[in-house]
Amino acid sequence: MISKDTRSFNTIFKEKIAVDFSVALPYDKAMIEYVIPHNPDDRILKKASSILDSGDLICFPTDTNWIIAGSINSKEGIEKLYKIKKEGKQKHYSILCYDIAMASEMALIDNQAFKNLKKMIPGNYTFIFEATKKIAKNVQASKTDKEVGIRFVPRELVKRIIQVHGAPLISTNIPNSILDETTNEEPLYSYQIEDLLMGMIKLIIDPGEFSFDGPSTIIDFSQGTGPMLVREGVGEAQILS
Repeated sequence: MISKDTRSFNTIFKEKIAVDFSVALPYDKAMIEYVIPHNPDDRILKKASSILDSGDLICFPTDTNWIIAGSINSKEGIEKLYKIKKEGKQKHYSILCYDIAMASEMALIDNQAFKNLKKMIPGNYTFIFEATKKIAKNVQASKTDKEVGIRFVPRELVKRIIQVHGAPLISTNIPNSILDETTNEEPLYSYQIEDLLMGMIKLIIDPGEFSFDGPSTIIDFSQGTGPMLVREGVGEAQILS
């Protein structure tokens, strides 16, 4: 007689992740830190930065969704991000930057693009640029196609996390394969993320009540022929010059 595995998909998925990460069971839950979104506690932000420096991941909401993020300077953190998503390393993830100066370390930004960015950031956009050699060292996708997707998220909490860390973050949405059917249709709360991502992340930063704006507008500056609209989202594209 063949026995039936009655465990849920999430339980099986987490056990597989635990093996991949060499994490002993039972799992440790991520710590949830509650913050004031327009004035987050520096102590919590410094804790987040330390976690990122150690090669671990954090989770917080942006203008589009709850995201998982690692430090762009941590190959270990980047590796964990790809394992959680179960995607090949040719897949691009967004790079979150504090300002244009920080983005210039990741992307080749010419004068025309610079002028456009000054009018549009922070905002609901993802900008595609030619990648620099610096990011290509850590991110295989940028090394392969020489491109990078940059975001300047219009949320004070996100800007402060990046500012205190002092380096860009590589980020991606929580994969649908992990989310329960109910959470795909209803608001997702930090206590649910704590359970869903058990053993995969170290810290969840929760700003309390918030709302998402919608998908970002994607604009490509990588072709050298001026900006090209790839996807129209909530960010206005009419202001491009």
